[in-house]
Amino acid sequence: MKISLLIALIFCSASFAYGKDNEDKFIFFLHNRFLEEHELDELHPEFGRSAFLEIINEFKKSGFNVISEKRNKNVNIRAYALRVKTQIDSLLNSGIEPRKITVVGTSKGGYIAQYVSTFVNNPKLNFVFIGSFRVSDMENLADINYCGNILNIYERTDSFGVSALERQKKSDCKIGHFKEIELNTGMGHGFLFKPLSAWLKPTIKWANGNYNL
Repeated sequence: MKISLLIALIFCSASFAYGKDNEDKFIFFLHNRFLEEHELDELHPEFGRSAFLEIINEFKKSGFNVISEKRNKNVNIRAYALRVKTQIDSLLNSGIEPRKITVVGTSKGGYIAQYVSTFVNNPKLNFVFIGSFRVSDMENLADINYCGNILNIYERTDSFGVSALERQKKSDCKIGHFKEIELNTGMGHGFLFKPLSAWLKPTIKWANGNYNL
């Protein structure tokens, strides 16, 4: 099954249809690396199928306008983040309030989201980073600078499952709200392949401006 979601079409309809007084909220969803290299119905040898469409549907059922696509193979993280920044800037210029925009990323998508936070540099935007931080990132990705309302979700049994508090402390942009949630599903990195309520519920609350998780 070859499915390609065209972000340009979704985005164009959103950017021209909404004005300053609307109550619509937007989620940019950035998926993991596995889906860059495989079709939507292909199985990861350890974690099974990545439930991309089901995850998007959960956000839609919660009332969000979802902007997403299945990325091409081996996209550059920084270049793709700049592309998302351009789309966010267009929404902001059309009158959408920054508090109504949330960028959610899992695994590699979480790293893209961190660079979006850095490049947009808007403390009123919301971000959810899922399974996308390791201690070595402080040295290897030293140019990331958190900005916005940041929720970091990680899994205890995942190699990417550590706190990003050190990054938060060293970021010099205003971070109005910062929260971390450690899960213990026993699923390793596979937890973010599935539409688990353990990470979807706090993500949706965060995107709705409920920062008291």
